[in-house]
Amino acid sequence: MRFLLLLLLTLPFFAQADVCSPLLDYRHTALRSSETVDFCERFRGKVLLVVNTASQCGFTPQFEGLERLYQDYRERGLEIVGFPSNDFRQEYSEAAETAKVCYVNYGVTFTMLEASSVRGSAANALFARLEESGAGQPRWNFYKYLIDRDGRVVTSFPSRVEPESPAMRTAIEGLLGN
Repeated sequence: MRFLLLLLLTLPFFAQADVCSPLLDYRHTALRSSETVDFCERFRGKVLLVVNTASQCGFTPQFEGLERLYQDYRERGLEIVGFPSNDFRQEYSEAAETAKVCYVNYGVTFTMLEASSVRGSAANALFARLEESGAGQPRWNFYKYLIDRDGRVVTSFPSRVEPESPAMRTAIEGLLGN
């Protein structure tokens, strides 16, 4: 009887552990792939850096810093997701060109997705939720959103903030803990 009572009392805890944050309840096709990235499945319990990218932007070299961040912190639970977007008219219309810039020119190994809109009424569901959460819309390419392990937006960084800046590293390290 005690075991049954204990089981009934702990079930809500275990059930809650499998609940996905509404922000991460999202799926998107990976860049140049038929794979669908399920954010709940892949990123639950991780610190997540979401970045809207563009392959023909003055900030495109930030891919190098993003990749270094990923290499430095992925073992501790950091994931990075790039969302190519032509909202600012600086992304290739062909996914093959975008993939070449990311994978060949910059050696990106973090998750990159197929191009989508990240602003306004056409924004994909994740970016619409980021705006609804109070984090705002990207003002330009390479706007960065930092999301904690519970799927809550912690802060955002404008395009001019370099991925390896002390402010960004401090924020990431604070969320990763030991």
